Amino acid sequence: MLKYTVKRILSAIPVLLIVVFITFFLMRMLPGDVAVLILGKDAAPGDLAILRETLGLNEPKLVQFVHYIQDLLRGDWGVSLYNSMPVFDNIRASLEPTILIMVLSVLISIVVGIPVGIISAVKRNSIWDYLLMSVSVLGLSIPVFWSSIMLAYFIGAVQGWLPSMYYTPIAQAGFWGALKCVILPSAALGFQSIASIARYTRSTMLDVLGDDYIRTARAKGLAERVVLYQHALKNAMSPVITHVGTNVASLMGGACVCETVFSINGMGKLAYDSLIRRDYPQVQAIILVVAMVYIVVNLVVDLLYKVFDPRVELN
Repeated sequence: MLKYTVKRILSAIPVLLIVVFITFFLMRMLPGDVAVLILGKDAAPGDLAILRETLGLNEPKLVQFVHYIQDLLRGDWGVSLYNSMPVFDNIRASLEPTILIMVLSVLISIVVGIPVGIISAVKRNSIWDYLLMSVSVLGLSIPVFWSSIMLAYFIGAVQGWLPSMYYTPIAQAGFWGALKCVILPSAALGFQSIASIARYTRSTMLDVLGDDYIRTARAKGLAERVVLYQHALKNAMSPVITHVGTNVASLMGGACVCETVFSINGMGKLAYDSLIRRDYPQVQAIILVVAMVYIVVNLVVDLLYKVFDPRVELN
């Protein structure tokens, strides 16, 4: 397993290089002048020219890219064009709420989605199956921004049960106080994942429940609970884990919407604001971090295959 892990980490290096290359040149293809965005439309042409020279924007794009790679290899991720802070410091300052939202939304989707899928598979073609799958289709059809607005208004503003705006760090409000600030965005973000995981769990459980070894286990007189949870579910979990891992990318995209709606200064909102400001170094750093997280999640998912199915060989 260690050899496989090292090989996967080494194979991730060219992937990250491709991500850096594409992100770098795509950002510079966006319309708009960074110097004008920083100094304003009324700035003198001489001041704009000096700022472009200072930021290195007058150099050929290929030369800028080589300098950027050299800085990355030295551990220098760049400085934000907006607040002149190191981009990694900005990411670190906005990382806490995003981590809480991501982790909580994944937990909500797993804790709710997998049992719903199991119940729907066991009660196949019953009223419960039709009801749960109908709710799942509804969940997949509702945009994240709409569910965020509805939760923020009815649960936060009208009922006042949970905070509907802003985020208070753990250092100030404690863990529970900070957690209350992210329950609503996590629920809005996890709602679609619950629906997709439930449908995927139902599909894989139906496939497994039709296998011969399940019929043999039932013929031996094993309790239905043992058949479902010790035999069927364990073998059906590998595809579900893969689906949960691939959902991380969509959750990170949805986090940008949720954080904007709830005015939470997390990585999603930082990415949105940086993109609007044409803050090249900040956007590039955020995308690089997201790519690294996605690679790590995929590696963890592959390693979990071995845990749930010992027959899998990690080659």
